[in-house]
Amino acid sequence: MPVTSQLLKAFRSREIQKFGSFAIQCRNGHQRCPPLQPLFSCWHKDARSADSVSRSKWRQARGYRTSSERCYNLTPPQVNSILKANEYSFKVPEFDGKNVSSVMGFDSNQLPANAPIEDRRSVATCLQTRGMLMGVFDGHAGCACAQALSERLFYYIAVSLLPHDTLQEVESAVESGRAVLPILQWHKHPNDYFSKEASRLYFNSLRTYWQELLDLSGPGEVPDIKEALVNAFKRLDNDISLEAQVGDPNAFLNYWVLRVAFSGATACVAHVDGHDLHIANTGDGRAVLGVQEEDGSFTALTLSNDHNAQNEDEIGRIRSEHPKSEAKTVVKQDRLLGLLMPFRAFGDVKFKWSIDLQKRVLESGPDQLHENEHTKFIPPNYHTPPYLTAEPEVIHHRLRPQDRFLVMGTDGLWETLHRQEVVRIVGEYLTGVHHQQPITVGGYKVTLGQMQGLLMERRARVSSTFEDQNAATHLIRHAVGNNEFGTVDHERLSKMLSLPEELARMYRDDITIIIVQFNSHVIGAQQQSSDGEVA
Repeated sequence: MPVTSQLLKAFRSREIQKFGSFAIQCRNGHQRCPPLQPLFSCWHKDARSADSVSRSKWRQARGYRTSSERCYNLTPPQVNSILKANEYSFKVPEFDGKNVSSVMGFDSNQLPANAPIEDRRSVATCLQTRGMLMGVFDGHAGCACAQALSERLFYYIAVSLLPHDTLQEVESAVESGRAVLPILQWHKHPNDYFSKEASRLYFNSLRTYWQELLDLSGPGEVPDIKEALVNAFKRLDNDISLEAQVGDPNAFLNYWVLRVAFSGATACVAHVDGHDLHIANTGDGRAVLGVQEEDGSFTALTLSNDHNAQNEDEIGRIRSEHPKSEAKTVVKQDRLLGLLMPFRAFGDVKFKWSIDLQKRVLESGPDQLHENEHTKFIPPNYHTPPYLTAEPEVIHHRLRPQDRFLVMGTDGLWETLHRQEVVRIVGEYLTGVHHQQPITVGGYKVTLGQMQGLLMERRARVSSTFEDQNAATHLIRHAVGNNEFGTVDHERLSKMLSLPEELARMYRDDITIIIVQFNSHVIGAQQQSSDGEVA
């Protein structure tokens, strides 16, 4: 590798990985490569290699100016074209034939920083039970694991939620070769693809799971939602691991299951059924509720906990699962074993398998596995695996009429905007009512002319709020284009969107957002009905 390339990698760094006596700093942790180029030719990425505070300070110090010689100003139509390329909206019918839905609809969008993007998203309606599922998935060390989650996790959840009798009907139909009633209705953007080559493998693993559920339950039994979510997360992660160990006679599938297992992904999933909202979170994705106060303003209610070093309970959990002799090494420099920022994730078998198992799988795997030092690399102080789990933390919230919307986002969003600012932006967009705050300049010296300019910007921003037809797009516009005064700066937005891919990841992560809007009238009626039954 040329010296200049090594320096660029070092400059982009946020984590240090040592291979023998040679240390490489790599922020993004993997090369820009097409989907089928071996994952194992890439360094293992810590996608969350710096906390948001230090990253924010670094970006401020750089002033978004490092690439001025290589980026150019985009016109407003060009900016809009980029921002809207992945947006998707869905409005739920008021009456779906079964019940009136508490969900009015949702907006979603993605903005890549990695090439290809490593985030994924999914939304689906449960057809054999009630409710909707929404999820954001943040991949690292490639997109393979996040892609698998976006295709598979909702099926595992849906199957876990099915009553015993319905499961028995599904199994009987498959056994006799009859058509199986669809379990999910997907709401996907055309870019949110499915892997056709792996569909048979995925189905076989799913069927084995529901057969075990049948063995463990009896006629008339209805699953508990929280238990179903936990079981679905853990079982899918176990299947990802098992599929990689067993392999597949098909060369492509054999390579694919290894890509999925050796990469990793976090998951933040919501299940909404009437006034019951469950959030199942593994990693550092986040779900935040927008609550409308009596004066019309919005406040943020966080319904998930980040599983990283900023969470003292997580540090305590991990240390309690390993000998006291590892207390100083299991979490080091705010990372798991000094390497991985999220403390819970799917895949990432490098942090779960024993050393012997890793060696056996690598020795029997395809040739691509042996072409890079990463495949032979064992994390430091690796004594008592597994160090990583995919078990989610599940939080239940009973929706109220004042709970107007839910924002789900990968950490690329929360690194750039505070949750209260996110809720304010979305709330004002959805209601069209702007609660003006006094302009703050954060200690900057501002002339009267500059202050007038800020006021003019505010006026223009209010008049242009509805240029976005999608709430997630509107939020991304603010996340990427906000200046130090909290207003969207078109010049800054233009430069950020025109950064070449080798520099874009230095300034921000992939951003994926789903905004769910609730029907307050339906929720209020359901609440009154429920309270009446209790009385």
